[in-house]
Amino acid sequence: MKYAIGIDIGGTKVSSGIVNEKGDLIQKEMVPSDPASADRMFGQVRACVARLLGHSSIPIDEICGFGAGVPGKVDRKQGIAVYQNNLPWRNFHFKDRMREAFGVDTVVIDNDVYMAAFAEWQASGIDAEDLFVYLTISTGISSAIIQGGEFIRGAGFAGEIGLVPVRTANPEQPAERLEWQASGPAIERRARELLKNERVTTEEVFQMFYDGDKQAAQVMEEALEALAHGIYMMASVLDPNKLVFGGSVAVKNPLLLDLIKAKMKNYLIAEQQHVLGNMEIGRLGNDQGIIGAGLRALTFE
Repeated sequence: MKYAIGIDIGGTKVSSGIVNEKGDLIQKEMVPSDPASADRMFGQVRACVARLLGHSSIPIDEICGFGAGVPGKVDRKQGIAVYQNNLPWRNFHFKDRMREAFGVDTVVIDNDVYMAAFAEWQASGIDAEDLFVYLTISTGISSAIIQGGEFIRGAGFAGEIGLVPVRTANPEQPAERLEWQASGPAIERRARELLKNERVTTEEVFQMFYDGDKQAAQVMEEALEALAHGIYMMASVLDPNKLVFGGSVAVKNPLLLDLIKAKMKNYLIAEQQHVLGNMEIGRLGNDQGIIGAGLRALTFE
């Protein structure tokens, strides 16, 4: 059995895990991020991996390689974290630093959404030639597209559905970016405006919505309308064989899927109704980033 270490790097936490070639997550560790400086942030990555190896029965000489999902723009060939809006890395030579720290030759990096998408694509079991879309709803909103086992990257920025302006639930308001209307922070911000409460969190908004709170329902109505518009746009352009939702907002609130489907019915023509049956919540919880990164390292190796 071959093993790799997958690393999921974010602005608030770093997670790492040992993944086998079947996509099983054997063990994982997590530490908080430290975005105070580039070196301190990398120090947390190194600490997370070191803790994982320290608690594992699998020695490092049996690890085939490392895979890492990094937010923002990356140079995959050179292994450089080019730019992130929530990390202090600018043209940071991640691959070289990992090789130096752990003595492993194979280090693969990619955008974190692409790593998560790869794991969910593998888990979906769809035909290799089918078109697969992974859409994450979390701190931001983005997507990755796979067909024929390969990512569709365009000139390097394909899949950024969160940047697309969509109509708001209020017809008097102009169209705004989907990410500004329906991401976790957007839901939190809108709830704070309506509730006059600067401490309410996204998680609390959802609970209030489930409990029947009218103001929380208004917040969710606006977010759901925006999501339905954005996803309908994607479905019309790509007509995916499978559309999988990930990210903390979607994974923690699976009811979102049925609510989005209900709204999308208002837009889909008869020939598009099959799209509703092709939509599902991801199967790997919040571990898909680790698993995808580990699998990419094993595939590369």
